[in-house]
Amino acid sequence: MLDIVVKTENGERHVRVSAEELAGLVRRIGGDGDRFLVVHRIPDLPDVFTQVWHEAGGDYTLEHRDGAAARHFQAMVDGSAAVIGAMTGWAQRTPGWSTALTWSLLDMRPTHEMPPLDLPEDEREELERRVREVLVGGYADRAELAELAEEYLVTADRRPVSREQAQALADRMWLERVAEQAEWKGETDPERLTRAFTALQEAGITARENFACCRNCGHSEIGGEGGTGARGFVYFHSQCTDAAAAGHGLMLLYGGFDGRSETTTAIGDEIVAALEASGLHARWDRDPDRAITLTPLSWQRRLVG
Repeated sequence: MLDIVVKTENGERHVRVSAEELAGLVRRIGGDGDRFLVVHRIPDLPDVFTQVWHEAGGDYTLEHRDGAAARHFQAMVDGSAAVIGAMTGWAQRTPGWSTALTWSLLDMRPTHEMPPLDLPEDEREELERRVREVLVGGYADRAELAELAEEYLVTADRRPVSREQAQALADRMWLERVAEQAEWKGETDPERLTRAFTALQEAGITARENFACCRNCGHSEIGGEGGTGARGFVYFHSQCTDAAAAGHGLMLLYGGFDGRSETTTAIGDEIVAALEASGLHARWDRDPDRAITLTPLSWQRRLVG
């Protein structure tokens, strides 16, 4: 698998695709509503990406940005094979991946300087605390963090953080977290959790991470997530994520789709077994009305973007 995220014009998001899957996505583009791909590495880094635009019957416009808006390059390519080769080489960091094409420099620097963020110290601390909380949770991408930073302090008559300032703040804090996670070794607890949820999903239990905003919304929406063979569900919502990121463990909500307490208990037993098989410690008294809790838990979720 390639350590990349591919985003398409029609709103699809593909995480860690194979080289063959990337090639298929490139060959697919060209029709209305599906004319471009944007690709970034994992973890996403500001001003590092490649993208391609194509309309049926025309050339491919391939671009990549190398760490700054002033280092944005473009190449016109007459077939998908060369685009696929370049994008795959970029994803794999293959030495000399770009040399087969002729690139021109496009200076994409902004036309105006961004004013410094001027906030009272208490507001700055409050804003950074909330951005940090969501960042440590690990499910937001850079765009979502920037939107949070822009909107968090907004009132009816005041918008103190511009879009550019919000993006700069989010990017700075994102890079700080990327540096932190570079020190982590081996599989982390959130990765063990994902492994357990994947096993449960394959066993017919609908498993969703960071799903919905609260218990009421989660319970009302989880039924629409299950396939025809789903027997039950397990999920945790964004408030649970915040608690885990703050070091308070993780609460898992679960149940059977038939509404019977016996089914819910059986689903709970399967969930606990999958969690413990993945190396996590689950606390649960087999009461179908009580949540399953993961504690102790070290919440080190690696960023994707």
